[in-house]
Amino acid sequence: MNTVIVDTGPIVALLNSSDAHHQWTRDILDTIEPPLVTCEAVVSEACFILHRISGGQDAVLELIERGVVSIVFSLKSELPVVRKLMDKYASVPMSLADACLVRMSELDSKVKVLTLDNDFTIYRRNRRQNIPLLSPT
Repeated sequence: MNTVIVDTGPIVALLNSSDAHHQWTRDILDTIEPPLVTCEAVVSEACFILHRISGGQDAVLELIERGVVSIVFSLKSELPVVRKLMDKYASVPMSLADACLVRMSELDSKVKVLTLDNDFTIYRRNRRQNIPLLSPT
C-alpha cells in the first residue's frame, strides 16, 4: 500500500480501547506498513482528546518516537494554501488539522487518508478531486 496519512480519529481510537472504532482501527492498521504520516495539528488534537486517559498523551508521543507515526508536514511552507482551504470550507467548518491533511493529499497523489471524519467526503483536493480514504463508512 502507498503512504497513508492519518487523521486524529484513528489515533484516538487506537489508543482508547473503549472507542467505538478501536477494533476497526486495529484491524486496518494491521494491513498498513508504518510509518503513517501526519501533521503536528493532528498530534495536538490527539493529545488534547486523550489527556483524560491515563498515559494517553504519552501514548500519542510514543507512536512518534517508535516510528509508527511520522510528522512530515511543514505548516509554515504551506500556510497560504492551508488558509485558502480553511476559507473555502469555512461552512463545514474545516479545522487546521483537516486543512493540513487535505494539503498533504494534494502534495502526493498516491496517498490515502485514514480517517473517521465524514467531512473528508466533502473536501476535495486540487479543487475537484475526491480524496482517497480509508474509512469505516
